Amino acid sequence: MANHDLVREGDHPLYSFVVLEGLIGSTKYTGEGKRQITSFFVAGDIPDLHGLHLSVIDCNFSTLTPARVGFMRHDALRSICDQHPRIATAFWRSTLIDAAIYREWVTNVGRREAYTRMAHILCELICRMRSVGRIEDHVADVPITQAALGDALGLSTVHVNRMLQELRREDLIATTGSRVHARDWAGLKRAGDFDTTYLHQKNPAD
Repeated sequence: MANHDLVREGDHPLYSFVVLEGLIGSTKYTGEGKRQITSFFVAGDIPDLHGLHLSVIDCNFSTLTPARVGFMRHDALRSICDQHPRIATAFWRSTLIDAAIYREWVTNVGRREAYTRMAHILCELICRMRSVGRIEDHVADVPITQAALGDALGLSTVHVNRMLQELRREDLIATTGSRVHARDWAGLKRAGDFDTTYLHQKNPAD
């Protein structure tokens, strides 16, 4: 189900989890209870891999859509890393890419205008979902609420709706229910000031 906490801030977990289906968000809350989504995770991602080496989790990991995950014991993961250095290297690379995505999100929320932020996050979702075979061409099923998009972009739900309307009006995207079609991929990338470098994908969406 959506809006279910898998890991909570302050937990001392013995497991990490891999996303099998759906969309997971890392989230932080202010003292007033306002939510900031700090990253999205798609199928194949291991959102809380850093829990292997940190004694306490400093954010929440929550489902943003209906999702399936698989849990892996930390002692088993450590054993695998000790026995298979190439797997340990792959895990290390994964955490470095997560850090690169965090940096891009800080830039997106802190320095880009609302229209550009929205286009950028749609480009990222399309690229990341396409890289794991979850979409064809540039049509993605993204059953994420406008409230969640707002929490990721630092925008009100009303402002999110306006930005999506503007992207549709300019024929950069088309939406039907939860499906988002990037009708003009090159134009959407320009609108979002989007460069795939920070995702470090071998075959980024062109």
